[in-house]
Amino acid sequence: MPFPSIEEPWSVKLSVVVPAYDEEVRLPPMLDECFEFLEKRARDSDNQFTYEVIVVSDGSRDKTVEVAQKYTTKFGCNKCRVLDLKPNRGKGGAVRLGMKSSRGSVLLFADADGATKFSDLEKLEDCLKELVKGDYKTKPEDVSLEQAVVCGSRAHLEDEAIASRSIFRTILMHGFHFLVWSFAVRNIRDTQCGFKLLTRESARVLFSSLHVERWAFDVELLYIAQELKIPMAEVAVNWTEIEGSKIVPVWSWLQMGRDLFLIWLRYTIGAWKINRNK
Repeated sequence: MPFPSIEEPWSVKLSVVVPAYDEEVRLPPMLDECFEFLEKRARDSDNQFTYEVIVVSDGSRDKTVEVAQKYTTKFGCNKCRVLDLKPNRGKGGAVRLGMKSSRGSVLLFADADGATKFSDLEKLEDCLKELVKGDYKTKPEDVSLEQAVVCGSRAHLEDEAIASRSIFRTILMHGFHFLVWSFAVRNIRDTQCGFKLLTRESARVLFSSLHVERWAFDVELLYIAQELKIPMAEVAVNWTEIEGSKIVPVWSWLQMGRDLFLIWLRYTIGAWKINRNK
């Protein structure tokens, strides 16, 4: 089936975009929890709540696509779709293409490791409701046209994380946060948590301007939202570190630090432009 476009009107209430690169092991527990939560909500609402889950395989070399397609078989292609990218583009590129192929009035992207549980989605939804003064579960046609971004946050867990890290890694972490604050985003403490909720209009505007396709894409996304004065908020979520992360300590942080500087430089000199048209 062809994927739709985010430029089209919404047709389900919630889209969940899951970027996945070589995630055949970590993906099943995450999707099991995801579908259990969403199916229960659909049953409790007498099927008035509609959703889709888009698994974006980012050039995976293992059986990620086969694993994801089992959920399409189980729940149907209206609820679970698999977007198989070739070659690998990076997490930012996977999220961007998944978002631009979504049908939801509200869109969530969630990491494939399942580090954040879907029960925390309700916290983000409550915050979104406050930002846009509306509820997509009852009036999705109103909310989809509003602009707002709600970020899941692990900032409240920072002291606990520092206690278990080496001094060198702690210094790098603080250095990265300082670079984010200096060059890009000042009102969101945790820019990297892979659990963010956006209205359809926000996703349409933000992802049409996104350039970074690797780890630092979150920072550029929030930088664009900040420049466009799109309302943003941060909500504390539960988070559990899951083995198998694709981030290489130190090296990945150095890459993100370089990308942060390049984001600031390219927007400052006008090499990159923000699409400001509605």
